[in-house]
This record gives sequence, C-alpha cells and structure tokens, in this order.
Amino acid sequence: METIVSESNLPLFEALASNVRIKIIELLAQEPMIMKDLASALGLSNSIITMHVKKLERANLVRTEMIPGKGASQKLCTLVADRIELVFPSKGRIPRNFHIVNIPIGHYTDFDVKPTCGLATKYQIIGDGFDDPRYFLHPERVDAKILWFSKGYITYKIPNYLKPEEEPEELEITMEIASEAPLSNVHWPSDISFEFNGRPIGKWTSPGDFGGTRGKYTPEWWNIEMNQYGILVHIRINGDGTFIEGTKVSDYTIHDVDIRRMQWDLKLEVKEDAKHIGGLTIYGAGFGNYYQDIVCKLTYVEPKKE
Repeated sequence: METIVSESNLPLFEALASNVRIKIIELLAQEPMIMKDLASALGLSNSIITMHVKKLERANLVRTEMIPGKGASQKLCTLVADRIELVFPSKGRIPRNFHIVNIPIGHYTDFDVKPTCGLATKYQIIGDGFDDPRYFLHPERVDAKILWFSKGYITYKIPNYLKPEEEPEELEITMEIASEAPLSNVHWPSDISFEFNGRPIGKWTSPGDFGGTRGKYTPEWWNIEMNQYGILVHIRINGDGTFIEGTKVSDYTIHDVDIRRMQWDLKLEVKEDAKHIGGLTIYGAGFGNYYQDIVCKLTYVEPKKE
C-alpha cells in the first residue's frame, strides 16, 4: 500500500515501532492465527496481545473477525497488507489516499444460477447437498466462503464512502476466482463477464477449475478432488479505461461508471452465449490460496489545503 508520510499516518508508524508487533506481522505473514495462539507463540498474555493487535488494526495492517470455536467464539487475526511504499511529500506532489471495502462472498443481493452449483461455509455445506439453486437463498449463505455455478450471474452491492470533496482516481477490485467443472479440471476455460453499475466493463477467461492440490486455506474436510483454489484477479478502472491483470479490456473510465453513486453494483456472469461456458467459482476468506473476500479499493485525491 502507498502511504504519504504525514501526521495522519502516525498510527502506521507507531504500529511498526515495536518488536512485538513486528513479530506478530511475521507470524501472520505465514497464516492467519487465533488471538490466543499468537499469545502462546510469543509468550505473552491475551490482554497484551490484544493491545498490540488493536494498534495494528488502527494502522490497517491487520484485520480481526470472530469465528466459531470449541465452546466459545474466537478472534482470528489476518494480515491484510503485503508491502508498504512510503512516499515523502515534495513540491508539486498531489496527496492520495483510499477507501477499502471488503465484501464477504455470501453477501450477494441478486442471483440466477444453474447447476452444477452450491455453497459452503468454512465448516460445512449449505443446504442438503449440491446442485439446488434454492439454497442460494438459505439464511446461512451470508457465511459462505466458497460458491460456484455453471451458468448465470451473481450481483453484489458495495457501499461507497467517497466524500463530495474527494476526487476519485482509480477503483481496484480484487477477488479469487476460477472456473466450475464437475469435480475439477485444470483445462476448463470459462469466459467470466463483469458489469459495474450496469456497464459491461470487461471479460476475463479463467483457464480452469483447480483441484488435486489443497488450497492454502481450504479446510481439510473439503474433498481434495473438488475445487481447491483460484486465481487472484485484479480489475482496475481509472482515467485510461478498464484493465484486468494489466490488459485493457474496455474503454470505460472511472468517470464513465457513475462512481459517485451511494452504492455500487458489481455483477459476475457466465453468459449463455459465451464462447467458453465453464462456470464460475468464487473463493472467500477461509477457502483457496488467498485469505480475502472481494476487496474494493478506491484511490482518491484529497482537496488542496490553502
């Protein structure tokens, strides 16, 4: 993440000015950890570890979430930054900042999917089995960490925290996705189309549905022959157009997609007339190779101060 050196970023510099917090970052870089396991690994009390983790959270370096545990809920800590670029102020440089929103993959607002299809939490299948689209309306779907379908679409609503005085520069949407084959098939191309606020911003062809080797965060109970992990795909909409993995896929710019709407609509679709109809699998935090959900990062320029 890019950080302008200024007083507003003192929480970040404070978070890094501690041997204990550096050790926490080193441990979380290997894998997400339960708070009490962090305390045990560092030989410190839970209360002290909690204090250090809160400082890392305020610096946007670590995210915590409550997950079910034996007898009680437990707090899981996840490292959300993999690098920091410090940018020193200079004459003529325009300060930039960003808003980040994480959308759990089960928090979709509309769908129309065809079998093969299904959902699962980190601990169990949602519903009585696979290939019944009705379970996409099951109350537990908000806890889904993996979902898949062969044809159709799924839509998410994303809150927009941009302020009127902030000038948007680039929207980056990141997600771990792959195709959907019966069980799995690494050679199973699928054309996945993306719409943003009703604009067809581009298409990406997934090469396959990856199984046989367990995903880094895929739970042990999940059948090794089924979809295990995907590819981390980056969509960027800026002043030059829309790009997927650095390749320009459309001329829609940040100014063409109604970026100042109070909430955005993001639609992922495998169309009936696609050249490669190979389905879609979406991985959330707790499945796949990347411990994240759908992440939206909006970079903006702050107004100039007199």
